[in-house]
Amino acid sequence: MRIDVHAHYWTDDYLDLMVELGRTGTDVQRGTGAGGGAELDARLRLMERAGVEMQVLSASPQLPYGEDLNKTTKLARFVNDQYTELVEKHHDHFRAYAALPLPHIDASINEMGRALDELGMVGVVMNTTVLGRALVEADFEPVFAALNERGATLYLHPAGNSACSPLIRDYRLTWMVGAPIEDTISIMQLITSGIPTRYPNITIINSHLGGALPMLLQRADDQYRWEAPETPEPPSVASRRMWYHTVGHGHVPALRCAIESFGAERLLLGTDFPYETGDTFVRAVEYINDPHVDARAARAILDENAEALLGIG
Repeated sequence: MRIDVHAHYWTDDYLDLMVELGRTGTDVQRGTGAGGGAELDARLRLMERAGVEMQVLSASPQLPYGEDLNKTTKLARFVNDQYTELVEKHHDHFRAYAALPLPHIDASINEMGRALDELGMVGVVMNTTVLGRALVEADFEPVFAALNERGATLYLHPAGNSACSPLIRDYRLTWMVGAPIEDTISIMQLITSGIPTRYPNITIINSHLGGALPMLLQRADDQYRWEAPETPEPPSVASRRMWYHTVGHGHVPALRCAIESFGAERLLLGTDFPYETGDTFVRAVEYINDPHVDARAARAILDENAEALLGIG
């Protein structure tokens, strides 16, 4: 089955509630084609055109993060219920990742249980940072422990915060450069903190071919012993304990680098709909079948890996 593990869905109702929570920047998600009604019908037609049979949806990066426990908890329940209703109506075409009301740990673990056990969601989505904080901070360890106990899938998406750098934000590079930098930093933090080895039952899916990591693996292997000596194993080994989606904007050399760095079995089809839509959406799928990509690797990425990993079929 051809499963797209990275696609977005937002309604204006949800984004309005995010504004009430204090979130800015929701205009980026509005009117993009990622909502219901006619937009949903157009999405389904585009999926059929590209041969995509199913999408796993997430609300990232507009996740219900905030300091107000009651507001974030209610909003996480709202969006998870909304996604569940959509999946029930279109079960042949959609599944969804659950949102958590971070940084509130107990509430997040409770909502994780509700979403996975009662709502039947396929996993959890988190941004690569929570209100500017790294996921590997000690406060978040109980979330990883709960995910590990459940053998759950965790999908990580950039927060869109320019990696907290004015050198990115102030020069209008937040998504062109900042997003894959966020991916790269997050993955290396997971590796140097030993998350993939300490929590081996979590299926961690990272975004955008792993950011710059495919080009940095040998450098990291050469330097981690003196810069991050508590890292439990070489980054090239730890990186292959995780998975990565193929959103690379049709750039075949980047895809080949990721295949050679991680192995084709660690790559999953992703499109980043609605930011890749129309012909660009089709390209996000078709570029994996480029003549310069091994045909067996392409078949595994397109039609085998996600189905086996997520148990969808």
